[in-house]
Amino acid sequence: MAQDLHTISVSDASDPLAQADRLLVVLKKAVANVAGGSAGASVTVAVTGLRLPAKFTVFVTPDQDATHWISGRSAAGFTVNLSPRLAASTLAAGTLDILVLA
Repeated sequence: MAQDLHTISVSDASDPLAQADRLLVVLKKAVANVAGGSAGASVTVAVTGLRLPAKFTVFVTPDQDATHWISGRSAAGFTVNLSPRLAASTLAAGTLDILVLA
């Protein structure tokens, strides 16, 4: 069951929220990612089973030195793509913290 948030101010300089009267928040902690197969190799993490509006923002915090980007956005979820920041490095098995706002 969702928990109501009683006070929030959305700046008039902000893009509009998906719903005018509420902010949707999804928090996923310690989502597992597999290790990269070799130096510089990327890995993907599918985040599914969600109920999202058409437009949403995703924040990702990996537990290692990696860059990330989001692809495959849909109402059911999205894919987090991870690459090691240095091409000579290999991603370790680890976790991601993910925050979605809409």
